[in-house]
Amino acid sequence: MAEPDLPAIDFVPDAVLFDMDGLMLDSERAMLETWRAAALEQSVEADDALWLSMVGMHDRASYAMLAERLGDEAALRLRNAGDRLYDARVAAGLPLKRGLLELLDLLDAHRIPKAIATSTRRERALAKLTSSGLIERFGVIVTGSDVEHPKPAPDIYLLAASRLGVDPRRCLVLEDSEPGVRAALAAGATPIQVPDLVPPHAELRGLGHRIADSLLQARALLDTALGRRASAS
Repeated sequence: MAEPDLPAIDFVPDAVLFDMDGLMLDSERAMLETWRAAALEQSVEADDALWLSMVGMHDRASYAMLAERLGDEAALRLRNAGDRLYDARVAAGLPLKRGLLELLDLLDAHRIPKAIATSTRRERALAKLTSSGLIERFGVIVTGSDVEHPKPAPDIYLLAASRLGVDPRRCLVLEDSEPGVRAALAAGATPIQVPDLVPPHAELRGLGHRIADSLLQARALLDTALGRRASAS
């Protein structure tokens, strides 16, 4: 749920940093469906709440949670089956989230640099971006394979900003998950959260960041900031 009136963005960002899964790509629903199918195939009892609790986590952390909950043997079988089924969905191309292309076009029109900062491992991230037609729209792609400390540590956003040659404090970050929002704040960036399957809880809302209902709303905030700059020049 979005806030009724989101505070305006009071600066024009030097760059916009994007999460990928659940933010640009409608991938979390696909993952949930393959999770269910893999659990059924492997006769493993695992409910949706377990998967949803791992949204935004790095692969290592999510597998550790699986192993703790299900045991090593069942977790390995479930992960292998899930990877096989999910890779087929990725190869077919995951749907784009509403408003993404309009937002990318706005940034390109104003020559605002952009980067991807995703917890997904590099090989799979590149496969998703390629099959979904987004790979050519980003010159900088930072993945979970590129940092030692995953979200909610700030490393991935600090690295993305560094590769763009900008101050992270002058970056706008678009995220769907709690670990991503906390990573952006820890990096000193300004996050806008666009929740997907997991709504922000009261403690997360208490951080005071903007929570939009779609990328279209996030685009409108940025468009307004750009309009103010044009009026002042």
